[in-house]
Amino acid sequence: MKRLMFLLSMLLVLGATTEVNAQSWLKKLGKKVENAAKGAVERNAERKTENIVDDVFDGKYTKKKSSSSNSDDDYEEAEYTEEETSSSSKSSNKKQTPKSLEATYAKSDFVPGDEIIFEDNLYGEQLGEFPSRWDLERGVAEIAKVNGETVIAMAGNDSWIKPLMADYSTNYLGDVFTVEYDMLYDDSKKDGAPSIEIDFMAPGQRRDNEIYTLTYYLGYDKQSVRMSYVKNGSTSVNSTDGEASSGSQLVLNDGQWHHYAISFNKRALKVYIDGVRVINIPNAKAGAGWITFFNGSNKPEYNTYLKNVRIAKGAVPLYDRMMTDGKIITYGITFDVGKSTIKPESMGEINRIVQLMNENPELKFSVEGHTDNTGSAASNQKLSEQRSEAIVAKLVEMGIEESRLTAVGKGQNSPIADNNTDEGRAKNRRVEFVKQ
Repeated sequence: MKRLMFLLSMLLVLGATTEVNAQSWLKKLGKKVENAAKGAVERNAERKTENIVDDVFDGKYTKKKSSSSNSDDDYEEAEYTEEETSSSSKSSNKKQTPKSLEATYAKSDFVPGDEIIFEDNLYGEQLGEFPSRWDLERGVAEIAKVNGETVIAMAGNDSWIKPLMADYSTNYLGDVFTVEYDMLYDDSKKDGAPSIEIDFMAPGQRRDNEIYTLTYYLGYDKQSVRMSYVKNGSTSVNSTDGEASSGSQLVLNDGQWHHYAISFNKRALKVYIDGVRVINIPNAKAGAGWITFFNGSNKPEYNTYLKNVRIAKGAVPLYDRMMTDGKIITYGITFDVGKSTIKPESMGEINRIVQLMNENPELKFSVEGHTDNTGSAASNQKLSEQRSEAIVAKLVEMGIEESRLTAVGKGQNSPIADNNTDEGRAKNRRVEFVKQ
């Protein structure tokens, strides 16, 4: 017992001594370190309270220097402690699950255009060759493979390409259009990245004389995208006088594919990344005619990769389409190549179908899948049946009664365009909701 009491007494003495030493040490920290500690606590609180949408955004805003500046330095690199940087890197490499992506896209207000004017699935392209459906403005681009997929590799030091349209037109966008594409950039070393641009020119204007310019700044742990644009009412079509930014809160250089979409509707200009709207401009000037994709960098060893580029016109509401034609033809529901797996970005369109059917409980649809004539008729028939069944299953999963839906595969038997052209085949790859 005496031994136990002695040990307890020693622990109390040591504890008191430790507390005195700790207090003395804390006093020596000084005001500067105290403020830094407070700053770290505040940053932790900001991260915990930030509005994160399905892990698409997972960091705080950095400080903006000047709203009037057009330089690449408008946004500073965020100041992180070593521990914070490590945590940020881990979250940057976190890939969304298919379910979380589906949930994000289901909430998206992006509506894809319903008249495809350009689509490139890179079918039949040869490795190392320039992509056959594109034209070269400057630099180097070629067909490559990434994880077994055929993609366009835009050279890290300079690549400037544009869609190759019929008769080399520079007047194909109009006042209502959408542009979609998947892009991958890997900067796992975090040692810098190119400024990637999507440039929109008015008809007859040369490249670099943009009516809108979407620029990606992909360096460091957090990135931003910025849209420069000509304001509605301006007499110019190439002197941008407006600017909007996502803020430096994105993680886009993580070596993962991200889906990008740009929507213009008469004057509303919006940018989406993985289904989330990151830029919303209410009053941009109409008049875009053509686009280019530009990758300029001092990192020639780092390519940027593109796939699934689609340009479409129009965005007619689903109900109006159904009442006019007795059916809804949609290109917004897409699948993995040669499979019946519905892509997450299809959920926006599927969600609108669900909403339409919930608002009109008498509606019944025959869900009809169509393919182009690439491949055998038998395989296309089977694939179209499986895709129709997959759509019906998804709608039932989302609460629509199965008795209101019928899955029908049409294969390649009902083309609505010429299968001898790329644009025609793109129009034939569709889903139709036929009113019953």
